[in-house]
Amino acid sequence: MTVSEREKMASGQWYRCLDDELAALRMAARRAVFAHNTTPPDDRGNITPDLLALLGSAAPDARIEAPFHCAYGVNIHLGSQVFINAGCAFLDSADIRIGAGTMLGPNVQIYCPQHHKDPALRKDGLEIAHPVVIGENVWVGGGAIILGGVCIGDNAIIGAGAVVTRDVPAGVTVVGNPACDISLRSA
Repeated sequence: MTVSEREKMASGQWYRCLDDELAALRMAARRAVFAHNTTPPDDRGNITPDLLALLGSAAPDARIEAPFHCAYGVNIHLGSQVFINAGCAFLDSADIRIGAGTMLGPNVQIYCPQHHKDPALRKDGLEIAHPVVIGENVWVGGGAIILGGVCIGDNAIIGAGAVVTRDVPAGVTVVGNPACDISLRSA
């Protein structure tokens, strides 16, 4: 039995992103995102119907400001009262789960995929994706970047512009590149 590239992607294996099925899924996401981003604010509501139908799940009161970008959409899960500000980009080749009450500032980027380090395999589109889990009541400052495989605990704060490369415990504030706990920084 042959395993599809989509199945490999979903199970956390190396997969080829240059695949017809995955390209069709990305095109569906681009269409839904286009509809969301070009709908007048008074008509958009929290999330346009096209984008809402695409997402893996979203609470009725979750809100995504325009413009927004996602790779697939189907791997995005938003809890109650999640707020995603303008300019955010989610490369959701794996699950992105955002807990209730979490707020993302403008231009936050979440990158689940990682391309292969071997140039020939990278050129062939080989990549692997790792999920991102953001807990409840987290505040992610504008321009922060969160890499695949990261879990951010409840009530954490991610400073503006931080690059989050590893897990952040609950209630901790991290800043910088790479992001680190502010209580560990020397004065």
